[in-house]
Amino acid sequence: MIGNLIKGLTVVIILIGAIFSFISAIGLIRLPDLYTRAHASSKSATLGVLFILLGTFLFFIIEEQHFSTKLLLGIFFVFLTAPVSAHMICRCAYRSRVKLTETSIRDDLADCMCVEQGMSREGNDV
Repeated sequence: MIGNLIKGLTVVIILIGAIFSFISAIGLIRLPDLYTRAHASSKSATLGVLFILLGTFLFFIIEEQHFSTKLLLGIFFVFLTAPVSAHMICRCAYRSRVKLTETSIRDDLADCMCVEQGMSREGNDV
C-alpha cells in the first residue's frame, strides 16, 4: 500500500517536471526576444529538471534504499548554475546592445548602464 503511494508520488513529481520542461520549450519557441526566452529557459526549465531529478532521487532513496550522490549533486548544480548563466547571458546581450522587442514597455537597465558608461540615455557623452 505504502509502496504504491510512494511510487505514485514520484511519478507525480516527475510528471510536474515534464510539464515545466514542456512549458519552457513552448516559451523558447513563442517568446519574441532573447531576454524573454532566457527568462523562460532559466525559470521553467530549471524547475523542470529539478523536479525530474528530485522524483528520481526520491524513488531511489525510498524504493531502492540507495542514496545517489550524483543525483543530489545534479540537483545542487542545476539549481546553482542555470539561473546564474541565464543572467550573465542576458547581461552580456544587453551590454552588446541586443535590441528588446518592440512590445517591451520598460527598460529598467537603461539609466544604470548609461551612468556606468558615462553617457546620456540618447547615447551622447555626459
